[in-house]
Amino acid sequence: MKLQKIYTDETAARKHLESLLWPDGPTCPHCGNADPKRIRKLQGKSTRDGVYKCNECEKPFSVTVGTVFERSHVPLHKWVYAAHLLTASKKGISSHQLMRMLGVSYKTAWFMSHRIREGMRPASLTPMGGSGKPVEVDETYIGQQEGLRTDVSRYHNKNMVLTLVERGGAARSFHVEGKRLADIVPILRTNVRRESRLMTDQALHYRSVGREFAEHGRVHHEREEYVRGDIHTNTVEGYYSIFKRGMKGVYQHCSEKHLHRYLSEFDFRYSNRVALGVNDEARAEKALQGITGKRLTYRRPHRTPVH
Repeated sequence: MKLQKIYTDETAARKHLESLLWPDGPTCPHCGNADPKRIRKLQGKSTRDGVYKCNECEKPFSVTVGTVFERSHVPLHKWVYAAHLLTASKKGISSHQLMRMLGVSYKTAWFMSHRIREGMRPASLTPMGGSGKPVEVDETYIGQQEGLRTDVSRYHNKNMVLTLVERGGAARSFHVEGKRLADIVPILRTNVRRESRLMTDQALHYRSVGREFAEHGRVHHEREEYVRGDIHTNTVEGYYSIFKRGMKGVYQHCSEKHLHRYLSEFDFRYSNRVALGVNDEARAEKALQGITGKRLTYRRPHRTPVH
């Protein structure tokens, strides 16, 4: 009943969000003041519920200020419900489906989903792997003309995605411009610890950088070799299976300028899956905890994060 109420009652949704973002009480987003003696709740017939005033900077605020929900006219309980739907759906949920379930316009549903994806994007990244831990790396192409051939010339109108998956752990994906060493090597050096065991296919662009890690295991798919002992890229290929089914079957069309947000969505769900002890409720709460400091506007919907 508690879960149902936060999806149907705006006051319950606001209190739920306050408990996630302010576990120790209200914090002023303008000056950072968290002293309960210097913050008071505004009350009155002309004041909406949930508004506070900071005695330090003399500015009013609510729990949505400084978040992706700021200045939204959509009721807060619909935001919370949308976050649950987007994080609980293994292959995503379309804006048309959100529109029907939330009772909003298609444009509003589309923009809501992008704001929630911003909440899924990690604020900072630390290197993956560690001593003896395998990190699998592979790339795929996403776009209208996607096919099965390996000839690079067949992919000139597609977007390349590079994904790193730590076995038994998280996934991290990047939209890269091409298969040049200058595009791929910096990503591996920044996001994988040197003491890790790097697992890739036979692609030449992994050969030189692979020497920088504790081990570089390679499988030769062109020779129909897919597993050699514990050397394989089956985990990252399993990630791509879910990613492609979602992008083709649910979202169908994705422009290049928004691809990084869809990658954040699929990375988030994979990195917070049930196998790692994260259920649907906890996953939605984690997405809501990530909404701070990532405000988007209709005129600026395609800001690209710096990795």
